[in-house]
Amino acid sequence: MNDRTSLRRRILVTLGVIGLFRLGQSLPTPQVTVRAPIGDHPLRWILDLLTGGDLATVFGFGVLPCLVAPFVLRALIVLIPRLAALRAEGEAGARVLTRYRRRLVVVLGLLGAVGLVLSRGQDVLDGAVTVACLTAGTALVLRLTELITDRGFGDGVRILLLAQVLAVLPPEFLSLYERTGWAAVVVMAMVTLSITVITIVVAQGQRRVPVQYAKRMIGRRAFGGTPSYIPLRFPQANTPAVLAAVLLWVLPFDLGDPWWIAVYFVLVCLFAFARAAVALDMGKVAGELVRVGGFVPGIRPGNWTAEYLDYVNRRIIAFGAFSLGVVALIPVAGSALLGVTPATLFVAGVTLQVVLVFLVSVSLDTTRQIESLRRQRRYEPFLR
Repeated sequence: MNDRTSLRRRILVTLGVIGLFRLGQSLPTPQVTVRAPIGDHPLRWILDLLTGGDLATVFGFGVLPCLVAPFVLRALIVLIPRLAALRAEGEAGARVLTRYRRRLVVVLGLLGAVGLVLSRGQDVLDGAVTVACLTAGTALVLRLTELITDRGFGDGVRILLLAQVLAVLPPEFLSLYERTGWAAVVVMAMVTLSITVITIVVAQGQRRVPVQYAKRMIGRRAFGGTPSYIPLRFPQANTPAVLAAVLLWVLPFDLGDPWWIAVYFVLVCLFAFARAAVALDMGKVAGELVRVGGFVPGIRPGNWTAEYLDYVNRRIIAFGAFSLGVVALIPVAGSALLGVTPATLFVAGVTLQVVLVFLVSVSLDTTRQIESLRRQRRYEPFLR
């Protein structure tokens, strides 16, 4: 199979799965009437983004169970020693945990379906039909995500969530345009462009720390001595913005006070810095360099190299944390220009930032995978 055929097949698989997924999200569940909209409640948009806009469809829960299951499984691994032992068993244990994760996804879909039926007050027969359809839909969505991951492009959960988000956004923007006119179009275009540019610059930027490897003689041939580098970059994530938003929402903080914007900015920067600081252990990196005979020119191996790498890395993550704080303020400022109420301003601003950063990150990851596959196919004849 040549390069173009393989790429074409992966693209067709991904597009076909997305089409089937959106078809399931538009197919009504038997015995269930389509819900009425919640109105302009601040949390409605988040619910629509996570579920595709309507719970009364076969794929009503969307990829929400697939998103929640890994977090629940991680908590169970900490609480249950048997699961922790499976994680330590390597590949064999990972396969067992994967089976548990799949079952947990279906269980979450079942619990959600039961909760939906109880909230609607359906009778036993109609409720059983609804629970069966929603649970089967959750299991099928799980299979669709795995199909994209194995035979398509990108992570299946992220790709389907991207398709789900893109399907929900146009009606929301249209509703905003009907209320505010062309001002909404201009402001949203500026917000989207600003967040996209900053996110791409920070995600693609890296500091290359030069590394030199000592030469080794194996027989009569010399190996090593070629220069290389350690790429240090700021890890992109939406977790800091979400944590800061939850903290401000839980605390007795007056959202009508303009100072909450400054507090939100500081919290996002602090959470982003703390998350990035623990993501990479420079002591292990320095130890691995010593093990393979590498060193940073001008820096002594061991603890001195670890301190130098930690110094450089902290400067990078400080800049990245500040950039993420600026990104968090852009949608808030845009919503304020449109005259949104404080509560809606808070939720909508955070949600818009999370959505845009997610869209950019998924697009970048998928582009990298496509480029990597093209290079692999290009050089494959020379590796045989």
